[in-house]
Amino acid sequence: MDTQVLILVVSFLLLLVMNVPVAVAIGVSTLLTILSIGDAPAFYIIAQRMSSGVGSFPLLAIPFFILSGVLMGEGGLARRLIDFAAAIVGRFPGGLSYVNTLTCMLFGSISGSAAAAVSSIGGFMIPEMNEKGYDKRFNVAVTTTAATTGLMIPPSNIMIVYAVAAGNVSISAMFIAGIIPGIVVGMGIMLVCAVMSIQRGYGAGERATFREAAIAFKRAVLSLLLVVIVLGGILGGVFSATEAAAIAVAYSFVLAVWVYKQVKMKDLSRILLQSGKTTAVVMLLIGTSKAMSWILAYQNIPQTVSEVLLGVSENPIMIFVIINLLLLFVGTFMDMTPAVLIFTPIFLPVVVELGMHPVHFGVMMIANLCIGLCTPPVGTCLFLGCGVGKISIAQVTSTLIPFFIAMFVALMLITYWPALTMVLPQLFGLV
Repeated sequence: MDTQVLILVVSFLLLLVMNVPVAVAIGVSTLLTILSIGDAPAFYIIAQRMSSGVGSFPLLAIPFFILSGVLMGEGGLARRLIDFAAAIVGRFPGGLSYVNTLTCMLFGSISGSAAAAVSSIGGFMIPEMNEKGYDKRFNVAVTTTAATTGLMIPPSNIMIVYAVAAGNVSISAMFIAGIIPGIVVGMGIMLVCAVMSIQRGYGAGERATFREAAIAFKRAVLSLLLVVIVLGGILGGVFSATEAAAIAVAYSFVLAVWVYKQVKMKDLSRILLQSGKTTAVVMLLIGTSKAMSWILAYQNIPQTVSEVLLGVSENPIMIFVIINLLLLFVGTFMDMTPAVLIFTPIFLPVVVELGMHPVHFGVMMIANLCIGLCTPPVGTCLFLGCGVGKISIAQVTSTLIPFFIAMFVALMLITYWPALTMVLPQLFGLV
């Protein structure tokens, strides 16, 4: 292995083991690697690559979608979506687990944040499921895994990040491509809920009357319209993804402040500060990851990986299995944003050479890394879910296994059945 590559890998892993924040670990290991080259202006390169990495117009959508998600989370959206989901699926055996899953899917797609879905929906659903006699470990497992589906159902910040990392990939195509795969993952989680609920004898909830269902829909419809407005405007050519993000903020503000009246004007400074902090973390990850991507390209890592993988086999089925296994491993210790930014330039040339469309690969990669959000040691959703449910990671891990299997099966369907991902983008002429 080349000396510079060895320095990069070893320093990065050591910093992670020392519990250094991922963004800092990426930046420091990249700096050490560039310094080891000798004649390169390391600090200038780092600064220039970080600056150019975040200086992208499509990335401007991220802070807007983050702010929109916070406004929705603070604006009483969670309770309305829970009531709406309960009216649809609450009457089945283990109904609260379906309500939890469906609400996480809806809330995650509107807010664009899996972590927000765990906190907001879990804060309501986990205590309610506990009270109704559902096992606490099961409740946390459902919430943790279901929350990740919102990263695939648009609008999704990580899809914007992938589109920027991949280059000539349409954000609109990514948004529309994720809808069916996101639903497939959600249905897989619901299937596990059904089997476990029957095995454990979890009872059905009360059947909602038509009038109750209509009232629940009326209370939730304005929130659900956000996705329709964003996607409809993008697909109709009314505005770009970045402009759609700004419109989402305006719409969320009107709902939270004037319609639902859950957010007061005095709360806006706190909400803006919270959104600013989240945006800063995301942008720092993007900047340092772009710097690391540069040194990987400088060392010809993508070409080397491509040659190695294609040397192992020219069978696409085998190569896709290897890439998925590598990404599953990466997802256990690396956050999704840097993983997408670093590994997209490495694996994308390989899969394109084997005939996979970049949009298809993007959805596959995101579906893969969503599993990592639920696995130790760096599973963000797992940590949040255990915190909300007041349970240890060790206690919930065994209960998570059936959900991991369902998510993996869904990942294999997404990988080897391209139509799941590509049918909608092709239908709308986006690819």
